[in-house]
Amino acid sequence: MNVGEKVRKMFSEARRIIVLTRKPKKSEFNETIKVTGAGILIMGFIGFVVLLLSRIL
Repeated sequence: MNVGEKVRKMFSEARRIIVLTRKPKKSEFNETIKVTGAGILIMGFIGFVVLLLSRIL
């Protein structure tokens, strides 16, 4: 498989993905924001606890 064939295959796969995608509904978007925000808060809390433990020990 030469470079030209690889590039054509990559573009055809990318086009297929773009055709299948759709804009999320408002409820889906809000749910994504909530889950992402919760994940960020949890990771921040874990980092804070690790920082506190490292300073105590």
